[in-house]
Amino acid sequence: MESPHEEIQAVLLERIIKNADKLLEAIRELNHCVEEIKYANMDVDIAAELFLNYRRNVQYNLGARGVQQNPVMIKPESPEQ
Repeated sequence: MESPHEEIQAVLLERIIKNADKLLEAIRELNHCVEEIKYANMDVDIAAELFLNYRRNVQYNLGARGVQQNPVMIKPESPEQ
C-alpha cells in the first residue's frame, strides 16, 4: 500500500507537468507571433536604416561645407479650451 504522501506528490507532480507543457506551448506560440511581427516590420526597419544613413550623409556634407545648421524645432499646438 502506498503512503498518502506519495499519492499527493504524484498528483502534484502530474499537475506540474501538465502546466509546464501548457506553458511550453504558449511560449512556442508567442515566439511564432514575434517572428511574424518581426518579419512584418522588416520594411519599416529598412526604411528607418536608409533614413538614418541619409541623415548622417547630410550632416557630414553640411559639416564638410561649413554650413552646419541647428535643427528646426516644431512646437506642438496647445489644445484649445
